[in-house]
Amino acid sequence: MQYIKLGNSGLEVSPICIGCMGFGDPSLGHPTWALGEEGSKPIIKHALDAGINFFDTANLYSQGTSEVVIGKLLKEYAKREEVVIATKLGAPTRSGPNSFGLSRKAIMTEIDNSLKRLGTDYIDLYQIHRADPFTPWEETLEALHDLVKMGKVRYLGASTMRAWQFAKALHIQKTHGWTRFISMQHNYNLVAREEENEMIPLCADEGIQTMIYSPLSRGILARSWGEKTARSESEAGAAKYFMATAEADEKIVTAIGQVAEERGVSRAAISLAWLYRNPVVAAPIVGALKTSHIDEALKALEINLTNEEVIQVESAYTPRIDVNVRNSDPKAIAQMAATVGIKIALPTDLK
Repeated sequence: MQYIKLGNSGLEVSPICIGCMGFGDPSLGHPTWALGEEGSKPIIKHALDAGINFFDTANLYSQGTSEVVIGKLLKEYAKREEVVIATKLGAPTRSGPNSFGLSRKAIMTEIDNSLKRLGTDYIDLYQIHRADPFTPWEETLEALHDLVKMGKVRYLGASTMRAWQFAKALHIQKTHGWTRFISMQHNYNLVAREEENEMIPLCADEGIQTMIYSPLSRGILARSWGEKTARSESEAGAAKYFMATAEADEKIVTAIGQVAEERGVSRAAISLAWLYRNPVVAAPIVGALKTSHIDEALKALEINLTNEEVIQVESAYTPRIDVNVRNSDPKAIAQMAATVGIKIALPTDLK
């Protein structure tokens, strides 16, 4: 495994990050297809044996049990200093006041809860899951900086927001001399390329690298068009975001299949290899539910797509609704808060 420095930091990570949403108690929901501790063991061990040291979870996943599982199994199979644990905060994990968002109180509470569940003294990369439009950036960013100074966090990362929001946060951090974000976790793949317009150029200019969630677009790029899986059936509501570009997406999926067949590799390997062409991309987040998913990601590291192959898989692309913008919209965030009994008053022009 060839390790890389993440952004403008000295943190060394594998160019494959294991997404840990699938490790947790499935009976708790979000997601219902999680593997549980026993099912997670062979996957985590396989990743470590392959030299992968980068693991990404969140306080939200399986109501915190993802952090419990990943913390327990990493401790069983590796030394703490050998692995890079990334987790996220900001989404509601319980009901009631101060249980949501990025206030100083919420941040100080959630860091201690995550540390306890992970069974560790520090988190390597602590990421805000969404921007919080209802809390001043200064309050959030100073609290995150304080976590670094307290030794509870080593580095800071961000996820899923508009480029102007990220630029504003970086400016505030620089102005105050606070610890800066070194990474951006966002949605980017062959059928979702809107981030090429603003976020990716911003990250390139600021020396920040990205971690790609849903690099296979919920598995669409890893299988034949129209093929269903247990996960796709359980997340049928997400399909509406693909309806407008379904015709173009089908052409892209077909082209990926043709390139994969010619090379004798999986569709997933081709789709991930395409991401590695972009120097801003540090690591796709691979939501491995089978050891073969890890092997496909490892194979992608060996593939250098030709210009002709790139044109073949890119040519049918049609812009879609930007998933990152949709997920960071204040109305969407207010709706998420409402699910745990938190009512957020929206400004009149946003209602």
